[in-house]
Amino acid sequence: MKATNPATNKPIKEYDDHTDEEVRQMIERAHRAYREGLDETIASRAAKMKRAGEVLRERRETYANLMVAEMGKPIAQARGEIDKCAWVCDYYAENAELFLADEPIETDAAKSYVAFRPIGVVLAVMPWNFPFRQVFRFAAPALTAGNAGILKHASNVPGCALAIEECFRDAGFSPDLFGTALVPSKRVEPIIRHPLVRAATLTGSTPAGKAVARIAGEELKKTVLELGGSDPYVILEDADLEAAAETCATSRLINGGQSCIAAKRFIVVEAAYDEFREKFLAAMKAKKMGDPTDEASDLGPQATSALRDELHEQVRQSVEKGATVPLGGEVPEREGAWYPPTVLEKVERGMPAFDDELFGPVAPLIKVADEEAAIEAANDTPFGLGAAVFTRDEARGERIAKERFDAGACFVNAFVKSDPRLPFGGVKESGYGRELSAFGMREFLNVKTVYVA
Repeated sequence: MKATNPATNKPIKEYDDHTDEEVRQMIERAHRAYREGLDETIASRAAKMKRAGEVLRERRETYANLMVAEMGKPIAQARGEIDKCAWVCDYYAENAELFLADEPIETDAAKSYVAFRPIGVVLAVMPWNFPFRQVFRFAAPALTAGNAGILKHASNVPGCALAIEECFRDAGFSPDLFGTALVPSKRVEPIIRHPLVRAATLTGSTPAGKAVARIAGEELKKTVLELGGSDPYVILEDADLEAAAETCATSRLINGGQSCIAAKRFIVVEAAYDEFREKFLAAMKAKKMGDPTDEASDLGPQATSALRDELHEQVRQSVEKGATVPLGGEVPEREGAWYPPTVLEKVERGMPAFDDELFGPVAPLIKVADEEAAIEAANDTPFGLGAAVFTRDEARGERIAKERFDAGACFVNAFVKSDPRLPFGGVKESGYGRELSAFGMREFLNVKTVYVA
């Protein structure tokens, strides 16, 4: 397993894969650690998770620079990712006793209630784009609730994976409770099928989610899947177009555009199109692509050259079908996995820029007649992760977000983002189940009925 710097295409470090026997032993140790911890109090586990947040803050620069090196995240955004991970740790440490408290239910019994108990070892198959945050969104609630975790991280961020294992160990959790299995994707299936693995969660592509769901379904094991997205951002005629353009550009380019919940399709009503186009192009041009170690860089390289090339092919095919390119759209002649901020116009159904997920800094502009046409275009996708609408009429925006968008996270006058206080997840081919909030903590628990006659 190799880590390569995508800004230079130079190798960083090689890691030996774990053998099948090493993975089997890792699972068995995690199960023993889970069993040994069943009598530990919630307060004790919460204190360790609080300490994990402190460890993250103490090692902020080290961990942030590790992300910069392994997947090209701009350093300011990498620091922000570590901060959000620490926030997630704090949130579950502070709320675990509330979320896990027994819930009394009035019945004809002398006593009856719902208890929330851990289930055991949970496998997490996690992506490279947010190599710390995605893991902590799963691990913070799971470990605080008393479960154990096995992490199969993306193969291009092995250093990040081992650093997360180190963080939990140094925070005081049993060294066996959370393990990192350095294995390729083709070796995930036997981990899911292992009898001591009770559930699986995956953040990644829709095909990968379907594969994990199929295997787990055959074993009757629960899954939570957070998959791809083609998030529509609807700009109405009464929007603050200056603010909308800046917000949309920022959302499109965060993390190099490599985010499931980045703005993916910009659907603009005809009455606002020309002015929004002008402001949006200016906002995209103003973003600086450069060295991810530079504090001023807004956009670093793509995670790998192969992924960059796939993105460029989607742009090329869209242009062949009639899209135009007022900004960007060319692979720079420089070493590394670079791709510039790019805007496509005249985007229609049947083009990759409309139909597929563009996982990079490419922004399709889609002109529609009115609000109804905008909502129809927004929902005309197999995905349903996030969506946003921009309007000065708050009630109008809220109605669209709540009643009309077919997605799991719907925002008004803001870009879609995750917050530990709010549940996060999608519908349709964007997956099922929820991360974060009390809902996320309870996904991998035994919701147990207790009845005392």
